[in-house]
This record gives sequence, C-alpha cells and structure tokens, in this order.
Amino acid sequence: MIRVNLDVVMAMRKIGSGDLADKVDITPANLSILKNNKAKAIRFSTLNAICKELNCQPGDILEFIPDEE
Repeated sequence: MIRVNLDVVMAMRKIGSGDLADKVDITPANLSILKNNKAKAIRFSTLNAICKELNCQPGDILEFIPDEE
C-alpha cells in the first residue's frame, strides 16, 4: 500500500488546501482525494508541482507500507 502523507507536509509548511490547489493548478476536490488517501493514481506532473511548491521530495509525500500477511 502507498500512504499519502500530503496533509502532514502541508501542515509542516503551513499551507492550506485552497492555496496549494491554486498554486499547483488542481481542483480542491482532487487535492482532497490525494490528502485523504482515496487516490488510485497521481500524475508525475502533479507530483512535481506539489513537490516544487512544498519544497520537498516525493518520498516526503508518498510512503510504502508493506502488506500484512
């Protein structure tokens, strides 16, 4: 499983959802889907824009969680 820690990074950078959505040119609804771990995929262009705006690495946002057996 891939966990999206976007909300954590946003809190550390003190940026709100509306501001980030505007700056990376995605809808607030799509940003919410990402923040709430509901997304099935993310475009590299979106990930690039988010990382650029938050001054972070993709690994700061995306975390691999091994399946429990």
